Amino acid sequence: MISSIQQPIPVNSTLSTLLTELGEECEKVVFLLSQLKLANLTDDQKGDILAELTGSICHLHVHTEDLPGLIEDEILALPDEEES
Repeated sequence: MISSIQQPIPVNSTLSTLLTELGEECEKVVFLLSQLKLANLTDDQKGDILAELTGSICHLHVHTEDLPGLIEDEILALPDEEES
């Protein structure tokens, strides 16, 4: 899946990679949700989509486990407005 992010995100490299991957996985989830809305899905198609959606949701859960801490670290590393 092609991400809409074209340039690296201006944060530390680990966080940048995780955020890029998060965006890609979120795009996949949105795509799968749109597929579920299609008319005339067979039960097999619906099952395949739901299985992929379950996998994506599990991946997002594991993938984002440490993300709040990394984001907090990035925020804390920002200069104070008074110092700017």
